[in-house]
Amino acid sequence: MSRPVPAPTELSRPFWDAARRGNLVVPYCPTCDLRFFVPEPACPGCMSRDWRYVPSAGRGTVYSVTVVHRAPGPGFDTPFALAVIDLDDGATLLSHVDAGEPDSVAIGLRVRVDFRTLTDEITLPYFVPDAGD
Repeated sequence: MSRPVPAPTELSRPFWDAARRGNLVVPYCPTCDLRFFVPEPACPGCMSRDWRYVPSAGRGTVYSVTVVHRAPGPGFDTPFALAVIDLDDGATLLSHVDAGEPDSVAIGLRVRVDFRTLTDEITLPYFVPDAGD
């Protein structure tokens, strides 16, 4: 796997720390009961600064997908499937989906989070087809 290494910020460090432990977390605002992604200084729903990270089960459905054939910058292997994932527990996020062949990723595909170590400090959440339990 080749791609640029994300640089955690003070705001995103808890997300990256959880991913390194094999856990997916998303920002949650108790003021308006909104789960959102990406982390922002204030909740995009009500502008409250009183949000926190909460665990996500990491299962969801592909809402939208594109197969990227031309790298968006140096360090990306192509082709890859980039999808908007609607998580069952409320957040929506953008992620790679590894289903073998990028063209096999389709809208409506059930997926679950999987973690890939990129460096000693960074583990990336990817999504893979969810066969169910």
